Amino acid sequence: MRADRLVAVLLLMQARGRVTASELAEELEVSVATARRDLEALSAAGVPVYPQPGRGGGWSLVGGARTDLSGLSATEAQALFLLLGPATSVVPEAKSALRKLLRALPGTFRADAEAAARAIVVDPAGWGARERRRPQLVEILQNATVRHLKVDLTYTNRAGEQRRRLVAPWGLIDKDDIWYLMAGTDDGQRTFRVDRIVEAVVTDLPSQRPDDFELSQAWQRVVDEMERRRSRVSATVLADARHLPVLRDQFGRHCVVDGPAGDGRVRVRLSAPTPLMIAQQLAGWGAAVEVEEPDPVRAELARLGSELTERYAARRESATG
Repeated sequence: MRADRLVAVLLLMQARGRVTASELAEELEVSVATARRDLEALSAAGVPVYPQPGRGGGWSLVGGARTDLSGLSATEAQALFLLLGPATSVVPEAKSALRKLLRALPGTFRADAEAAARAIVVDPAGWGARERRRPQLVEILQNATVRHLKVDLTYTNRAGEQRRRLVAPWGLIDKDDIWYLMAGTDDGQRTFRVDRIVEAVVTDLPSQRPDDFELSQAWQRVVDEMERRRSRVSATVLADARHLPVLRDQFGRHCVVDGPAGDGRVRVRLSAPTPLMIAQQLAGWGAAVEVEEPDPVRAELARLGSELTERYAARRESATG
């Protein structure tokens, strides 16, 4: 006797109020005798179900009793349905799972949970951008992670070299539509960009994730290290306060306001991996921003300005001459 089938029987009884053994048999694709045994098993387990003989009879929950199989509070149910509701338009399994969970909720929770599931639509594509699709490799790696199986990867590193590695997948991360695999290797914990994985073959070898491993915490450490590398060079810039939102959008957490400059402008500290990267993002601002220091950033801006002047001034002269 399968426990999941007994749960399905109870959910159907909660949803319909009264069912017959033949209706259960048809719904669950089992024999009528099996359906009767399931109903009797629920009764023997203490679930308040009882049979009502005769025409129009069937099995019902005593007094319309309901069992909250989810164990969720009202606020927890709403939070869960707000989170998963948007996924139902993309993942059919999520829609089916949410529907089953909804049946398991007490009637007093159900209306708010249903409303929460319909309250949000998530469109991950920006204006004018292509529709974002989850890479097929993500499904393969996710399956291996859930089943605790090692994966034979063919991976292209930053230098463009391909290597084969046997890894134990520990978790997947979606960061701004770029997917990463965090895995255990012979060299310890490593993070792989999924778009650099050429091939992933799931093996029959079991993998084990450390008992003290927490994916969110491990990923936060990776993020902190990457952001530290991305802020090796800082530049102090003077800009009009009205330009701050755009600078913050360009540099993200690497844009820090130091305070007013005394002439109506504000002093901002910008960071990036190299002086050139700071200069490249500021070149389009022209005279709207002024770099106070360091000299390497100022030198890169001057060089970029000279290159642009040389290229486009020559074209303008040839066009007018």
